[in-house]
Amino acid sequence: MSGIINHGIAPVWDKNSEILILGSFPSVKSRESRFFYGNRQNRFWRVLSAVLGEKVPITTEEKTRLLLENHIALWDVIASCEIEGSSDSSIRNVTANDITPILKGSRVKAIFVNGAAADRLYKRYIYPVTGMMAIRLPSTSPANASKKLDDLIEDWKAEICGRMEKNQIE
Repeated sequence: MSGIINHGIAPVWDKNSEILILGSFPSVKSRESRFFYGNRQNRFWRVLSAVLGEKVPITTEEKTRLLLENHIALWDVIASCEIEGSSDSSIRNVTANDITPILKGSRVKAIFVNGAAADRLYKRYIYPVTGMMAIRLPSTSPANASKKLDDLIEDWKAEICGRMEKNQIE
C-alpha cells in the first residue's frame, strides 16, 4: 500500500435531494476524472439512466443534472483510506465521510449503497452515527461480471422505483 488516499470528489446533492446513493470509494479512473464512476466499464450511469428513463449522461455537467433533476444525491462512504488500485477488498485505515450535512440539508428519506463493500462499510462507519438503514443494491462495478446489465437495471428499478413515484418518496 502506498499510504492514505483522500477521496477528493465533492458530493452531489441539493436541498431537494430525496435519495442518497453511496458507493465505497472512487476508483483510480474516477479519481483521475475527478467525478463519480469515471471508469467506462462501470455500469452505474447506464443503470441509473435506464431506471430513470433518461439518456445516458456523458459529461460531468450532464451527470450532475441527471442526479439533481431526479432528486438524487451521490457520494461515497469513505473520505480517505489505503487502497491498492481500485480494489475494494484492499481498503484499510478508513476515515468515513460525514453524511449528516446532506441528511440535515436535504429531504433524503432513503439511502442506497452500491454493492457489498459499500454496504459493509456503511454498516460499520456511518449507520452507527445516523441510525438510518441503507438498502443494498447490486454493484455496478465491472468486477460484478456475473450480473448482466439488464438484470442490474431490473434490480435497481425494483428497489429505487419502489421508493419513488414521480420524484416523490412514498
